[in-house]
Amino acid sequence: MMLKTLAFSIWVAFHPVHVTLTSIDFISGTDSLKVFVRMYYDDFLLDYSMSGLPVTEMNYADNITFPADLLNKYLDEKVIIIINNKHLKGKLLNQTLENNEISMNLFYMTEKKPRIITVRNLIMTRLYSDQANMTIVRINDLEEGIMLTPAQTEQTYSLRRSKGVTKKI
Repeated sequence: MMLKTLAFSIWVAFHPVHVTLTSIDFISGTDSLKVFVRMYYDDFLLDYSMSGLPVTEMNYADNITFPADLLNKYLDEKVIIIINNKHLKGKLLNQTLENNEISMNLFYMTEKKPRIITVRNLIMTRLYSDQANMTIVRINDLEEGIMLTPAQTEQTYSLRRSKGVTKKI
């Protein structure tokens, strides 16, 4: 067991890229967001174990899907979405795991008329100094791609129109 943990730690230390992808889409005409998150599974396991959340005895290295309640708690702490000064809580809809990538779809209830959105992405920001959390936000006329890093973990957007231009705060 100790050798397996050591081998896993060495392999993770030499992981060539530290990147995640998050897509946040407002569903027009509704009061909801759909959010997609993808990351390397080995990075996720390491970040999860370092986050202080409870770890069960399951062998996750054998591509066993991660318990939905624990994954939902992790994402609530790492991907923070605030609309109109209200912190939203997501609900994990599903997850897939293949080729060392875990992909998750989440659902968030919000207001029909978002005026301001803050996105904070803390996935692996305490783990890797070169972490890049690529985040795409699509709400109404706003479609913006941002790279959140350990140095800049959040971005706020004002969705109020000013001379036809969405303002970035």
